[in-house]
Amino acid sequence: MNPPRQPSGPTSLLRDALMSQRPLMIQAAWISVATGLLALTPSWFMFEVYGRVLNSRNATTLGMLVLMVLGVYVVMELLDLVRARALHRIGEQFEHKVRARLFDVAFDANLRRAPGGSPQPFTDLKTVRDFISTPAVTAVLDTPAAAVCLLLLFAISPWLGVLALIGAMLQAGLALLTEKRTMPLLTEAIQSSIQAQAYANSTLRNTQVIESMGMLGQIRARWLRTQRRFLAKQAMASDYGGMTATTAKLIQTMQSSMLLGAACWVMLHDGLWGGAGMLIVASILGGRVLQPLAQLVSQWRLLIGARDAYARLDQLLGKAPEKTDQMPLPAPTGVLTAENLVAGAPGAAAPILRGVTFNARPGEVVAVIGPSAAGKSTLARLLVGVWPAAAGKVRLDGADIYAWNKAELGPHLGYLPQFVELFDGTVAENIARFGKVDMDKVREAAQLVGMTETIEALPQGFETRIGDDGAVLSGGQRQRIGLARAAYGNPTFLVLDEPNASLDEAGEKALLQMLHALKARRATVIAITHRTTLLPAADKLLVLNEGQVASFGPRDEVLAALKKANDQARAQMEAIAQKAAAQRVQALPGSAA
Repeated sequence: MNPPRQPSGPTSLLRDALMSQRPLMIQAAWISVATGLLALTPSWFMFEVYGRVLNSRNATTLGMLVLMVLGVYVVMELLDLVRARALHRIGEQFEHKVRARLFDVAFDANLRRAPGGSPQPFTDLKTVRDFISTPAVTAVLDTPAAAVCLLLLFAISPWLGVLALIGAMLQAGLALLTEKRTMPLLTEAIQSSIQAQAYANSTLRNTQVIESMGMLGQIRARWLRTQRRFLAKQAMASDYGGMTATTAKLIQTMQSSMLLGAACWVMLHDGLWGGAGMLIVASILGGRVLQPLAQLVSQWRLLIGARDAYARLDQLLGKAPEKTDQMPLPAPTGVLTAENLVAGAPGAAAPILRGVTFNARPGEVVAVIGPSAAGKSTLARLLVGVWPAAAGKVRLDGADIYAWNKAELGPHLGYLPQFVELFDGTVAENIARFGKVDMDKVREAAQLVGMTETIEALPQGFETRIGDDGAVLSGGQRQRIGLARAAYGNPTFLVLDEPNASLDEAGEKALLQMLHALKARRATVIAITHRTTLLPAADKLLVLNEGQVASFGPRDEVLAALKKANDQARAQMEAIAQKAAAQRVQALPGSAA
């Protein structure tokens, strides 16, 4: 009967990564069998000393036996070293085959605000990798040698074999009991630990807010509650695991003595093959039979942790199908069309944008304005293709921008998010998007935003490291370096979300000059803003209100329509106020006279 066909694709990535290491696994297994058999050397040595040396009283025989057994011990240690290296290599190769794909999936999950978009998957990968070289795995590999020891006990005496088998069954029962009692506790403990770590990371990212408003006590108390849940569950699991591990060790210790006594009883009834030396041999073999199982029970917490980590990784990778290669598209010219867009935050049911339609041509600047929560930043994310639309399409030169390969599209697109995100590295690396640094293009982009002199005044100029999230820079400097990054390489399409949010008067002047320069280069620019200072550079104006297009068209026409609507609304309000005042006067006593 053929085995069931395994599904191909991302769901089998972990399995395929492990199976690709099958040659090393087989090597480690054979080494384990060899070392397990060689571990019987002390029993053989004892048998020879008691049976041959003591009877012959030959010192030369004793010396040769000692040399042989010492040589076997050296070989055993060398084989253990080779096995440890093989297991370590399996872990390294497994991680190597998974980590790039895992990084992409975790990145995509974070982008879509889906589960798995955190550092936890990388911790899980490390847990699985490290587990491969733990004593729990070597215990499994030592199981065949334990089976050989059990067969030898049956060969010496069936009664001894049955007694050893009963001990092994008791050990297996302890393993199942440990699984039943500790698995739920450890799973809950791991989940609580993940939550506590995530909360601590969030706290460290917001230290200034917490400190300035005196929130440390409340935040710390909330973290401690999560941490206490984790420690309580872990303590209960450790108690259960400790009890079963102690019982397993007790059974292993008792078995050796029981086998020694049983072997003596069998010998007294003339049923022991090999004579008195077999008493000690049987005791040693019994301990070898139970050793792997006892080691598995003692390592059960590691086993459950690795299994849960593997399951989380497999689930995460299975939810994200690997992207297929797409036909390369020509470089865009910048013709943008947004067609009846309906969209919200990923995972949210309520739409933020409803029926948004507009267009832009190369060489045009479209300014997007509107009140807070009108959907401007959501629109920006759709325009650069990082969020999907529930309905409608954003097309660049007729191609769906969300489906466009971002590695291919990226050099032709510039994006400045509402909250500027810079990375630990040099100024030049950040502007060059951490690709190959072309200093001519870096300087050109810096000059475009008016930052050349400011950057050159830094301690190492363009080679100055700016720290995590640009910590050594001011808010305005981060904003302008983000603008330079967006303009690096002369992209044909740029989306700038609140580009003047942190700029002073000089910075806004430089930004206006940048927009005019981009128009001269025939770039298409979408500029989202709350301020009117960018409007002189705009060709078109898109007004959003409650996720819908309130007005769109040439800038002057839209501004005139807005002014007219405001004037009409003001006149209506004044008429209502006058009418209300007249009604109040009429209501006064004696007003009829």
